[in-house]
Amino acid sequence: MFGYIAPNPGALNEEQKNRYRCFYCGLCRELGRISGSTGRLMLSHDMTFLAILLNSLMEPGEKEEHLRCLLHPLNSRKILSNRAVSYAACMNLILMDFKCQDQIRDEHSRSAGLRHEKLKDSIVLARKEYPVQFDGIETALRELWEEEESEHPDPDRLCQLSGKMLGASFVPEWADPYWKNGLRRLGEGLGQFVYWMDAWEDLEEDIRKGQPNPLRKWEKEEDLEDFVKTTLEMMMGETTDCFELLPLEKDLDLLRNVLYSGVWQRYEMMMRRSKRRKKA
Repeated sequence: MFGYIAPNPGALNEEQKNRYRCFYCGLCRELGRISGSTGRLMLSHDMTFLAILLNSLMEPGEKEEHLRCLLHPLNSRKILSNRAVSYAACMNLILMDFKCQDQIRDEHSRSAGLRHEKLKDSIVLARKEYPVQFDGIETALRELWEEEESEHPDPDRLCQLSGKMLGASFVPEWADPYWKNGLRRLGEGLGQFVYWMDAWEDLEEDIRKGQPNPLRKWEKEEDLEDFVKTTLEMMMGETTDCFELLPLEKDLDLLRNVLYSGVWQRYEMMMRRSKRRKKA
């Protein structure tokens, strides 16, 4: 589920890249503070986007520091910390822990099991701090598992439940009530887009291994590529419509870079790879 909501660095200038890095490094430091090195390994661009979004919408104030870390021991990095970054770090942990549980369930992954065990104490604290968000994510995921195990899983329902998972994480209790519905709809749209994109990326391997995939329903259709792309464009169009209704000004260039360009990078990479295979 993670890794799609990322910036397109080639379309950012140095000032914009540095600004993005402030949030990314701030999120990394906060993950380390609340969950140690295991949490830092789960750092995601997806939740960096959420931190920038909430910072722009709610303007909770910013604290900047210059710090060194193990990855960059020689040159200090400017990092940003505030309520938006702390919230995004907790959502990062909760979502990643549920991803570990999903991998344990589907793949019997030992590494995911180890990460899940190491995060137990941190997850207990995150659940106490954000019970509404935790319960919303957990409920959507368990309903998704039930749908996957049904005799005839409904791809539309699976996609909607994936959207509900991310949508629940996009609405902190301290957000302005007037904008909570817009934040939720934005998160749900991104969650549906990511689910569909992930299914498309995994389709060939899932077919080869005989694994379930929501797109297998249409695997023999000649125009499958066009169908997938049209669906993704529709999902992202609805998502950006929600985004543009929010009163955002700060870091708007970074946010638009992610939504209008960055989210399509993996799709473009997949299509280039597919074309090379067809020519070979």
